[in-house]
Amino acid sequence: MSNTEPEGPATTTSPAQANHSLTLTALPTLKPDLYERAWASIPHPTLPLLATAHQKAVTVFSLSSLTSHSTLTGGHTRSVRSVAWKPNLGPQKLCLVSGSFDSTAGLWRWEGPSDGGANLETEVTAATSTNRLGAGSDDDDDEGEKDWEFTLVLEGHDSEVKSVVFSPSGQYLATCSRDKSVWIWEDVGVTEADDEWETVAVLNEHEGDVKAVAWCPDTPNRNDRGRYSSDVLASASYDDTVRIWREDGDGEWVCVAVLEGHAGTVWGVQWEQNPRHDRFPRLLTWSADGTIRVWTLHEESDDGDEEGAQDRPQHAWGGLGGIPNTMRRSLKEEWSAESGLVASTGSDGVVAVYREADGNNNNNNNVHATTDAEAAAELDGDVHMTNGQTTSAAESPSSSLWNIVATTSNAHGPYEINHVTWCKRFDSGCPPERRGVEEMLVTTGDDGIVRPWQLS
Repeated sequence: MSNTEPEGPATTTSPAQANHSLTLTALPTLKPDLYERAWASIPHPTLPLLATAHQKAVTVFSLSSLTSHSTLTGGHTRSVRSVAWKPNLGPQKLCLVSGSFDSTAGLWRWEGPSDGGANLETEVTAATSTNRLGAGSDDDDDEGEKDWEFTLVLEGHDSEVKSVVFSPSGQYLATCSRDKSVWIWEDVGVTEADDEWETVAVLNEHEGDVKAVAWCPDTPNRNDRGRYSSDVLASASYDDTVRIWREDGDGEWVCVAVLEGHAGTVWGVQWEQNPRHDRFPRLLTWSADGTIRVWTLHEESDDGDEEGAQDRPQHAWGGLGGIPNTMRRSLKEEWSAESGLVASTGSDGVVAVYREADGNNNNNNNVHATTDAEAAAELDGDVHMTNGQTTSAAESPSSSLWNIVATTSNAHGPYEINHVTWCKRFDSGCPPERRGVEEMLVTTGDDGIVRPWQLS
């Protein structure tokens, strides 16, 4: 990609795109531009809010107005690298955690009126100059203005905090760091507003910096057999591995699986948010080796005598290979809960979208990944992962194909894209009946621009 190319989306990047079924179109960027490197943008789980980590601050955007209405500053002495929203809070309450290069994680809270005021979502999506949350009005007595409060610093890591994420219930917070450790913190406050957290585990088994952590979503089929603890955590590391952690019967957090197969730093992990009803959520990992891999839990029947069980590899890996040659190092991906699409981006400024297809699809844009036949981890035991043999669709009826359905190049001009995520659309350009339902992509880059993309 030439740095002299004009900034903006391109609808074609290679002849292979002729068969792509979807088009990525840039929507108006979120305003104002941050004018400094932005690391990641994380959507609120239920409200039309997006939190972006950049420099020593977090900026919260409205996904309705596509403008900033909050800026959280003063909590960190170095750049904020990651941010996470706390789920399952009561009405009129917001809470997020920021992870920083200063080796700490900070807890922020915002609380609206408790006297029966307007619904928080209505207030937030209005996003006018007179009711921005913590926007810094000259009128300090304006009751419509509410400030974010920096309420707690979580200390313990010896180096920069690279990722922070809440468990589905909000009871646990996981942080990981360049110091090669994963910390698990528990909310022990008596009430929802009490900021009392204690360390329940420090996990030190990775041999390199821990880049990212992700909690398994709370899906209906996750605990249907009673074999899995309520919280399962995955961590990705510079040691080229992913580890799976859970709490054992004695309340100790233990590593139950090591996923090996990547030939470079594993930049991130993402659990499947909406798995097939009879399957434990799959795990998506992406690496400096230029590949995305899909891992599936191998579940044996209780008596262990299902047909073919004795002949099937017990610990195999699924690789989503064949990434276009424009996709280079520093991949970042997100797996959409609504559509099942996978979005990928990297330091080359290309955004690619993949869709899983059945094994009989012979489209030349397909990339192959084993799915139902590969094993990822027995989460109720200590299982070390080993590589298996990938097979072609013709050799394995249970294999799965992934189509490249859309790509765009030069997404942020000459600047590197640091993060991509899916979120719901609430903006005025979306048909009213589709607001809060239709999905869009959001990319965040070194240029300080937060850019939404429509997939059509």
